[in-house]
Amino acid sequence: MSRAKFPRMLVLSFARANTYGDFEMAESEGSRFSLETWLMAGLISSLLLSTVVIALVSSDKDTVFSPYDNSSEHSDQQLTVMRSDLGDGGFGYNVANTMSTPMLVNDWKEPHRTLLVIVAPEKPFDSAEATAMYDFVANKGGKVILAANSTNAQLVAEEFGVKYFDAPVVDPYQYYEVADEKGERMEPDQRRLWAVASIDRDVTEMGDESRIPCSQAMIDNTQISNCRMPVLFHRPTAIQVLDEQADTGRSISVLAHASTPAFVARNSMDVNDDNNPTLGEGKTGLIVRIDYPVTSGDIIDKKPNNNVGKVSVTGSIVFVSDHSVFANHLWDLDLAGETGKQQCTSTLYVANNHKCWSTSSNGLSASQGDTQWNGNSQYFSALIYDMMEFDNDEMSTTITSHPDQFNLVFDESRHVSSALSMPFTEAMGAIVLLTSDVVLKWLIILNLFALLSIAIMVVPEKENWRHVFDLTRFRERPKKVDASQYHMRTREALLSKVRQVSDLTRDEFALKSPAEIMQLVRDPRLVELISSNRAYSNEELREIIPQIRRWGK
Repeated sequence: MSRAKFPRMLVLSFARANTYGDFEMAESEGSRFSLETWLMAGLISSLLLSTVVIALVSSDKDTVFSPYDNSSEHSDQQLTVMRSDLGDGGFGYNVANTMSTPMLVNDWKEPHRTLLVIVAPEKPFDSAEATAMYDFVANKGGKVILAANSTNAQLVAEEFGVKYFDAPVVDPYQYYEVADEKGERMEPDQRRLWAVASIDRDVTEMGDESRIPCSQAMIDNTQISNCRMPVLFHRPTAIQVLDEQADTGRSISVLAHASTPAFVARNSMDVNDDNNPTLGEGKTGLIVRIDYPVTSGDIIDKKPNNNVGKVSVTGSIVFVSDHSVFANHLWDLDLAGETGKQQCTSTLYVANNHKCWSTSSNGLSASQGDTQWNGNSQYFSALIYDMMEFDNDEMSTTITSHPDQFNLVFDESRHVSSALSMPFTEAMGAIVLLTSDVVLKWLIILNLFALLSIAIMVVPEKENWRHVFDLTRFRERPKKVDASQYHMRTREALLSKVRQVSDLTRDEFALKSPAEIMQLVRDPRLVELISSNRAYSNEELREIIPQIRRWGK
């Protein structure tokens, strides 16, 4: 190569190098519009697909068992009267709702003063949600009422040692009469059950006091331990306590059950069908209550001396075998009369030689008081009051004397809403937490992709630039660790690992005493590292560090 050509090629190389950035920038600007177009198309497509699919899935389903749906259609199957009676229009609880997963219950403020009402879950719970609800009740002092007549509630029930059956209960003795608009008897349905329920005692352990009906005066004075009230069910299944010793220290009460001959109609309405199990006397549970005394010291509230401190509370969960007990047509006495539910004084019982809750040997005694059924509202209002902490002497009366300090939260996350509101409801639930539902999971993924696309579009393009290599500048060497801090840093590394392995927050770990921390570590040599003030040589620390790595595995 000649000397004349070499400088010329060198100049061309430098020219190409100098124009490379400009070329790349121009090419990027040329393709930028196309990329944004594709991203915008993907965003719109994913949003439309999410809305259309969710709307199609819910197009043939109506919203029922909702405390907020005031439409005339399906009004008898809503919970609006219950919400009104317990909220501002009645008892005065602070009523709210949640559309997110029950996994978040432990993040709620004052969980021991919060009752979660889950009625008619149309979507089954997953194991993580069930575990969170158990922790909410047993460790946080929360309150839960779970009403279902299907196995959608089974995973939650299993956490508490309870079983939901997958078919309705047929009871030839404890069913109530219903009349049509003309007052004539409708076809008897032995799946429409009545039961006489206790508030806080196992009915199988009650004596003669089980025949005493609870009067309104007894309820107002909280004298409800030695009386019972009638409750009507629409299509209950059966609840059975599988293991009463699953948790020590808890209290289990079967508040209501069907009669002894009642059976679970899995295959037919025939009592002689071998596929229809008869559970036995007192075992066909309809309402089961489990209470957990919580004295762990983690519950903080206002005390009688106006100081804020630790209080003991009781976590409670009530399993109800039928969601319709809270529906307007059974909750409210007037609506029940309009829909044909008959009292024991009705001639339909006498004319058909049919026992009622005031004439049955398993029912109430008319000579002991008023046996009239006043709607399910009377019973469940008293039950909710008893579950709350109104009688807690460790809490200030400024709390316990004001119902608006107690929260009643309706869980709307388990319901299938209308086609118009369903996309919004599902999107809210998805934002809170990913679900195990397959269809919804893919819709969430598409929406996350759309959000990512938006993030890509709003990131500004970097200006064209080139590297400048300056050999006169050197990277500064990082500061060396002071040898006198080796012991302290090794000790801090061990404590950090102990906290993480024990799944404790920094605040929880800070509250641990030295003895509790040593109990978590157990290894004698590592315990000495934590507790001893002696100086360690570098060789000793080199031997301890591998031992710290192996600890906890």
